[in-house]
Order: sequence, then C-alpha cells, then structure tokens
Amino acid sequence: MTKSNLNAGSPSPAMLNPTNHCLAFIDAVALMSFSVSNTSRDELRNKVAIVANAAKIFNVPTVVSTVSTAAFISPVFQEIIDVYPDLDAYVPRTSMNAWEEPGFYRAVTSKNKKKIVLAGLRTGVCINGATLSAINEGYEVYIITDACGDVTTEAHERAVTRMVQAGAQPITAIQYLLELQRDWARTETVPAVGELVQRYAGIFGLVLHDISHKPVKQITYRSWRNIKVFPSKAVNEGSPFSLPLFTALICKA
Repeated sequence: MTKSNLNAGSPSPAMLNPTNHCLAFIDAVALMSFSVSNTSRDELRNKVAIVANAAKIFNVPTVVSTVSTAAFISPVFQEIIDVYPDLDAYVPRTSMNAWEEPGFYRAVTSKNKKKIVLAGLRTGVCINGATLSAINEGYEVYIITDACGDVTTEAHERAVTRMVQAGAQPITAIQYLLELQRDWARTETVPAVGELVQRYAGIFGLVLHDISHKPVKQITYRSWRNIKVFPSKAVNEGSPFSLPLFTALICKA
C-alpha cells in the first residue's frame, strides 16, 4: 500500500474521500419530516444541510430522489434545493425501495462508485431497502444516521441495527464532512467548511468560527459562561481550558 508521506501511515480503505463514493438523498421531504420523532425536525434539517453542502464543497456525485405520485408529493428540504436547485435533475420514484426503481438504480450505479452514502427518510423503509439491496449487489453502503429519521426512535434504531448487521457503516453528518476534509492543510476547502459548520453545527460551529492556523489560544470557563455556550459543570470555575486538537487550530489572534 502506497504512502503519501514516509513518516505517516496510509488511511484505511474504509474511509470516505471526495472521489471514492457517491451520495444519495432519498425522500428528504418536508411532509415526511412531520412524522419523524427520533430527532427534532430542526436537527434533522441541519444535518441534511451539512451533508448536502459537504458534498457540494468536495464535488461528490449526488443523486436526489423523491416519491412522486398522484397521491403523494412534497418538496424536498429547502436546504437541499439551495445546494441542488435543478429540480428537473431529481429522480422521481413510486417504489419505497429506491433500488428497485430503474431511474434511481441507473442514476446511482452510473456514478461508477463502489461506496454509496445514503441519507433521508424513513430509516426503516426507504433507507433500509436501498441499503440492503445495494449491499446484496456488492456495494459498500454508509448510512448518515443523524440525517435519517423515522416515526419512532425504536423504528430508527432497529433499522440502523439491521443495516449494520448486513454490513452497512453508520456515520454522522459531521463525521462525513470532516472525513472529506481530513486535513486542515487542505486550505482550498477550509473556508467553506468553516462557514458550513458555523451555520449548522451548533457548539462545534461556534468553536470553528474563525478558521486559521494561528497559535492555540487558551480560554477560560468564565469566558465561555459569559456567552452561554459551555456546560456549567464541565470544568472548574476560572480554570484554563484548551480546546481539543481539532478545534484548537481554529482561534482568533
């Protein structure tokens, strides 16, 4: 196995990079989100926004598909439309298992990627069917679990368990984004990644609000409490707190 640096190891082939996979959103639509209860709609939409924008930043081949019938039609999340505004490129379906839909199957397999990343609704139906079917044909499937949702926590968790037992790999939206970035020395994408997490990633976004390679700045619990973003029992009053390595690189002068 080749190494990019004689003093460094090689990344696992199980890791995602911008060129080794395609992404598919399945039924990330407004109407379905109202029955999701394993997470809040706001959190779900934030995670979908992170995934969609991450794919755009890193030029990942992406398929957007929705069920479209006379009895059921609903727009996809605006967070997806903002990134992929060409609605005519979306793949319509009638099948709950997208893998059985000729248009979706062609759209995904034509990307010629053996790794497929899935997100959307519902975990136990549309995501589950596509995942099990793709694995059966030899694809490696990754499920962005916090960008998926179902009618109950039980339904979501049992579906994830079933897919993992079949060979799928569960990841999160932030994990997906940072696995694509991988190295802060890849400066061409750092500003866009910084803006994305600032907008959608909560406390992590607040920490990464000013991406640079400046010296690490020590902050105290008191300064965090003043802006009401740090848990009150996390550290002792007034003690210096160094951010973890992945956030410590991002600080103001």
